[in-house]
Amino acid sequence: MRYFYRMTFVTATEEETISLGERIGSRLRPGDVIALRGGLAAGKTTITKGIARALKIDEDVTSPTFTLVSEYDGSLPLYHMDAYRLDSPVAFVDLGVEDCLYGEGVCVIEWSERVMSELPRTSIVISLEAREDGSRVITLENWPYGELEP
Repeated sequence: MRYFYRMTFVTATEEETISLGERIGSRLRPGDVIALRGGLAAGKTTITKGIARALKIDEDVTSPTFTLVSEYDGSLPLYHMDAYRLDSPVAFVDLGVEDCLYGEGVCVIEWSERVMSELPRTSIVISLEAREDGSRVITLENWPYGELEP
């Protein structure tokens, strides 16, 4: 399998970020783990909305900051996690996430940099950076599914 170790995109609007998430989500397979990185308001939940749309999830996807793990049913289960409030990678494991990380669904983890030591080495890393003009720079690393069309 050929890995595209780094692809960078720029989105100008929230809808463009969701659309990029859809393109990503349309290629995902059972067991894929998406490690999202980026500061507050970088677009982590927004890109997850696009991934959920591609997985035929009808529910409104919201940030799991206070629930820590949200599960959505679609063509594949989506486990949307948030590590922001966790104080260690051990606290992440203590949530019982192994079944999600190594199951038949797709995991999307916001603030993944706090728990990278516990994620599979095959995790797809998506870094998001908000610019002053409202655009986003979005970088995919460890992406195994070929080029994404613009």
